Amino acid sequence: MTSSSFQRTLTLPATLCEQAAQHLEQAARRTVDGAGIPLKAFRAAADSDYTLPVSVVEQAAGCLLVLATETAQTVRPSALRTVIGVALCLRDAVQAVRRPALTTRFW
Repeated sequence: MTSSSFQRTLTLPATLCEQAAQHLEQAARRTVDGAGIPLKAFRAAADSDYTLPVSVVEQAAGCLLVLATETAQTVRPSALRTVIGVALCLRDAVQAVRRPALTTRFW
């Protein structure tokens, strides 16, 4: 199987994009490496019906997990859970489009 068999974009719920953009802003302020590109993409997501490149969503998930790690000792547990929850939703969306389609044929 080659990478060309995977989707290159995915459409996310508006609320998830907005939450991700808010947390990516925090990541960018804390100078988390790689947060700039996904931040710009998520800020502009409404213009593209919340359709984003899979690689950008994956990068955003990674940045948010780094943010969670860096702030784990200084933020409220509920805030930490929120950041981790958004990161895991993004990661799950990426994994869902990368899974091969199920067929009804027997192996």
